[in-house]
Amino acid sequence: MLSFYTIKLKRLPSPVPLSGRIVFQTPRTHHTSLGHPSAINRLKTSLSIQPTAFTQRTGSMADNLREDAQDASLLELEEKAQSSASKGRGDRGRGKGRGGGGGGQGREVQVSKALSKLLRHQAGNAGIQLDDEGYAPLNSVLAWGPLRSLKVTLDDVQSVVASNDKQRFTLKPNPSTNPSLSTTSTSPEDYLIRANQGHSIKLESAALLAPITIEAGNVPDRVLHGTFFYFWPKIVETGGLKPMNRNHVHCSTGTPEEGVVSGMRKDAELVIEIDVEASLKEGVKWWMSDNSVLLTEGDEQGILSSKFFKLATGRTVDVGVLWQDGEHVADLPSGLKIRPPFNKGPRGGGRGGRGGRRGGS
Repeated sequence: MLSFYTIKLKRLPSPVPLSGRIVFQTPRTHHTSLGHPSAINRLKTSLSIQPTAFTQRTGSMADNLREDAQDASLLELEEKAQSSASKGRGDRGRGKGRGGGGGGQGREVQVSKALSKLLRHQAGNAGIQLDDEGYAPLNSVLAWGPLRSLKVTLDDVQSVVASNDKQRFTLKPNPSTNPSLSTTSTSPEDYLIRANQGHSIKLESAALLAPITIEAGNVPDRVLHGTFFYFWPKIVETGGLKPMNRNHVHCSTGTPEEGVVSGMRKDAELVIEIDVEASLKEGVKWWMSDNSVLLTEGDEQGILSSKFFKLATGRTVDVGVLWQDGEHVADLPSGLKIRPPFNKGPRGGGRGGRGGRRGGS
């Protein structure tokens, strides 16, 4: 039996102009060989290589290479989870971790992250066709490499859908295979699943989301966008908020302290209150997702203009009023500790590869 270890490389030390994958073929039982994870880690260190994915597999080389592109997606997620876990190692090192692998993240978190990756961003690359409402056949979803490698079952998916604190997913019977629309079927092919929002895959908003209009009288009393000190200068410079690689700017009807769990990150440092009614009057479209996230594509240029900012203030630190009634009031105070938030800082440019979301949601 042979094992294959794959490292996806971002860069090699100058002046070698190479990037790609190195595949090591080595007997599984030869633990001191170059194919052993500890040896590979030493190799990565000595070459000053920054890997973005690493995995071990068994089987033919052809089979493994065919699955590399799919498996890399999950491994990127796992590496981010491990990075996040190491940032909070002070707590977890004292016995507060959740265990279950994945850098301290439990199985449900791993499954949720992989589902989000696929249903929001990677369905097309995986050969999975979403319908007009963003749904995919669950059996096709579970056959995707990263989810297959986690051995995800229908029970796992049902648990994630029911327990996810932000209600990111909707699972429903598939009428083409389950005409009775039974919710007790034990076959994955009898279900459809979608991500409720957060897509970079282009979908028709009207099919996926509920419109917010003045005529319908469903404009929320308060609409908030959470962001970070790091992004504020760019938001001011560009004249507003941009969806960046997603389809929409994401907003909420309250803060996490008020019990609102979707639409704003718990670590957001700034809160911008949006005058939705004024923006609607100028032709900006707004939507509500199934999990109560407020969404907008912005204007024709893809910007939610800062003239619709009713108020911008600090959430975690008192920085005073930065913006009020569509007008600039003050800059961020000097001496403020500013750094990119985890998972949102720039990594070599635009956010196509989960790089910076400066000026975005």
